[in-house]
Amino acid sequence: MRIYLRQFLAILLLSLGLAVNVFAQDVGSVKIQDLPREAQQTLQLIQQGGPFPYDKDGSVFGNYERQLPKRARGYYHEYTVKTPYARNRGARRIITGGERQPYRELYYTADHYASFKRIQQ
Repeated sequence: MRIYLRQFLAILLLSLGLAVNVFAQDVGSVKIQDLPREAQQTLQLIQQGGPFPYDKDGSVFGNYERQLPKRARGYYHEYTVKTPYARNRGARRIITGGERQPYRELYYTADHYASFKRIQQ
């Protein structure tokens, strides 16, 4: 519900001609050892350069939700974190930012981009 309210406010403010970013948020952080086991495995695959189990792994992440800092298109890439018992890709992802290896930024989301935590390296 909170996301919809921010989207409504953004549309309202833009319609009034006010360029205010109500989307950008400070993200929390998480240590690698505190991530789910599947996220740690995905991080290992990213560091090794694959192979990745899903076709979309490594694709450009658009940051359309504007939860992460604004960067040029192509800066962020997304990787699927396996979700036990999910019949599809599930909601968990790791987002990388910056040039390949070592990445400047790593983020984890467990709720399909509604919130993020920066991974402490």
